[in-house]
Amino acid sequence: MDRVLKALGAAHEGSVGVLLADGTEPGPAYFDVGSGPNMPSSTEWHAYDGRYGRPRAVVLRGSCSCGWRGAAEYPLDWAALPADEPLYEADVDLSGPIADYEAHLSVVRDGAVPLPAELAELLADLVGQLDVLAVKEPLVALKALADLRYVVARAGEDAAYELGARDVPLKAVATALGTSETAARTYLNDYLHP
Repeated sequence: MDRVLKALGAAHEGSVGVLLADGTEPGPAYFDVGSGPNMPSSTEWHAYDGRYGRPRAVVLRGSCSCGWRGAAEYPLDWAALPADEPLYEADVDLSGPIADYEAHLSVVRDGAVPLPAELAELLADLVGQLDVLAVKEPLVALKALADLRYVVARAGEDAAYELGARDVPLKAVATALGTSETAARTYLNDYLHP
């Protein structure tokens, strides 16, 4: 399932998010490296350490690229954190935000259409065989993948057209695939307009 989520546009890529003292989620933190046309930036939690004019995070929380934000907040104890060292070097417990994100992924997985057991078994067996062939018989693996690409394209096109004929809403397709509507649209268009 995680490979599918990644292939569908990284619609559920997790991170540790931050909130500032005013309760807002900050934009990127910029790093002044002197003159030049490019100014590096980051949205990693540890970039919000308040040093060099950057914003200072007061709360950590789970975050996902789909827009989901964890309800639980994990305060940063700045009295115990070193003020003159990078935040990523401090001993900050990230287990809460990470667990919240993993719970979010469980909800996404539970909402996705489950594969029949025999199909899931067949796919797992196929992946195992292709992994072995890629090392032992790389030409056979590539031939099998070329044939599989044709089968996948044809079946994907048929399924995408059938969804259109049934007027299945894009939101339902996205939920069934465990992805965002944008990623689902792209996924369907890849089959309809190769």
